[in-house]
Amino acid sequence: MSSSTPSHPPAAPTLSALTLREKIAQLLNVGFRGCHPSECALAVRDIREHGVGGVILFDQEMVDGSAGRRNIESPPQVRELLAHFQSHARIPLLTSVDQEGGRVNRLKAVYGFPESTAHEELGRLDDSATTFRHATTIAQTLASVGFNLNLAPVVDLDAHPANPIIKGKRRSFSADPAAVARHAADYIRAHRAQGVLTCLKHFPGHGSATGDTHLGLVNVTATWTDRELIPFQRLIAAGLCDLIMSAHVFNAHLDPELPATLSRAVITGILREQLGYTGVITSDDMEMKAISSHYGLENSLPLAINAGIDVLCFGNNLSYHRDIAARAIDILERAVTSGHIPASRIDESCTRVLALKRRAGLLA
Repeated sequence: MSSSTPSHPPAAPTLSALTLREKIAQLLNVGFRGCHPSECALAVRDIREHGVGGVILFDQEMVDGSAGRRNIESPPQVRELLAHFQSHARIPLLTSVDQEGGRVNRLKAVYGFPESTAHEELGRLDDSATTFRHATTIAQTLASVGFNLNLAPVVDLDAHPANPIIKGKRRSFSADPAAVARHAADYIRAHRAQGVLTCLKHFPGHGSATGDTHLGLVNVTATWTDRELIPFQRLIAAGLCDLIMSAHVFNAHLDPELPATLSRAVITGILREQLGYTGVITSDDMEMKAISSHYGLENSLPLAINAGIDVLCFGNNLSYHRDIAARAIDILERAVTSGHIPASRIDESCTRVLALKRRAGLLA
């Protein structure tokens, strides 16, 4: 059990006990500034007043090209911060971080956390016990300071040598989808043994891309193949999916108009209906340029929810908005009251999020 799991978790609220705004707030995973409780009044406001469902931590501040401190200084500091946030949450928070291993790790050795190993290296070693052991160290580290959700593993294929964000950062286990699924399963089981949720990313596959969705729209129409669905398909069938994260990639063969995160054909048509996934789907960061530069929040948030996304992620780190949570809630509330989003879609997603929190031991 994670140290962020309440010893006596509160009962899960019924949907009828929540207002529309409270339901919407459960669908938000929000980043913030500050390392210590005294620096995090805005985050506490979002938790207490708006009831956001989750928080995501980063180690570096990326706005305006800076690389200053963000939320992470040391294990005791992170533990204190996450406990502070949970103490203010009426519905316990999903507390998340990108701790894949290797280059994508927010809890670095320089801050006093254990070293970690990249997916690519684990795939090269190709030993199940080794992958499980390394993932156990990560999961124990997360649980010990209060994280209950690791936004990992990556199940994208090593499918293009010029891929800057997957291949370039050694984030894929293998070019072989069976090997990716096998190592991801070991990684996930190690986390489950420590009471930490995991998240497969990035659906329907980012490995064949030659661009970075942080920087702009990435078109995989000419490079993507349905082999990239195999790891998702196998892990879903094995019951090893806590959450799945969407990719902001565009594929005209799957949807001629919209990138995957905003596409009902991809999120509902392929992931829900074709692959049979019934759990929580989270977006990648909605402030990445692939979305923010082309659609804006007023358009992208309703499109994502109608596509079938359950949780909207705002790292609040590529750009910073002190009122991003309230703004997102306002946008979605207006979309529901105006009829652009059926109220039933909010209910479906809120039900999935509360069920996930119950399964994680956050709610009774």
